Amino acid sequence: MSHLLHVDSSFGTQSVSRELSGYFAAEWRKNHPGTGYVHRDLAAEPVPHISHAVHQSLLYPDAEHRQSAEERDLTAAITREVLEASVIVLGVPMHNYAVPTTLKAWLDRIVHPGHMVMPGNTGPLSGKTVVAVLARGGSYAPGTPREHHDFQQPYLKAILQAVGLGEDLTFVTAEFTMAAVAPQMAHLKPMGEASLKTAYDTLAKLAQ
Repeated sequence: MSHLLHVDSSFGTQSVSRELSGYFAAEWRKNHPGTGYVHRDLAAEPVPHISHAVHQSLLYPDAEHRQSAEERDLTAAITREVLEASVIVLGVPMHNYAVPTTLKAWLDRIVHPGHMVMPGNTGPLSGKTVVAVLARGGSYAPGTPREHHDFQQPYLKAILQAVGLGEDLTFVTAEFTMAAVAPQMAHLKPMGEASLKTAYDTLAKLAQ
C-alpha cells in the first residue's frame, strides 16, 4: 500500500515551505484515498541532535553503547517511518544559505553506514519517491549573484543520494518569499508570486 511521510522543518505558521508541503500532502491524500500517512513536525517536536552514544551506535550497531532507551526508540521510529514510506515530502526553508538544524538532526538519524549506497547501487531506503519543497527569501538560481551561496539544494541532493533516496528526487522551489514582507524587496513581489504559483502547479502534478 502506498504510504506518505510528510516532514516539516520550518518554524512559524506563516511558513511558505510548510504551506507548500501541506498542499502536496493534502492533494496526494485526496488522489490516493485509503493510503497511509505520517506527519513528522520537526519544529513542534524537535529531534535532539545525536549524542556520542547515538553516533557510536549508528556506526557500530553490534557493539555495546550507553545510549538511552529513549534515544534508541527515537532513532528506530524515524528509521521505520522512512522505511515504510513509498513517498516522502520534505518542507525545507533556507536558513542562512543552508537547511534548518531541525532537518539536519532528523537526517543524522538516518544517514549512517548501514544506509549508505555506492553510486548506481541500491540500499535499504531505496525505491521511494522524494519531493523536496524548498523556500528561499531571495533567488539562488543559476546566473544570479548568490548562485554560489546555495548550500540548501546541493546539500540535500548529495545527502539523500548517499542513502539511496535520490533515485526519484524532485526539487520544487519557491523563491523571493521575503518580497511579500520586506520593503526593500517590494519590486520583486511579482516574481515571488510567480515562483509560488509555479511551485503550486508543479506540486499538483506531482501529487497525481
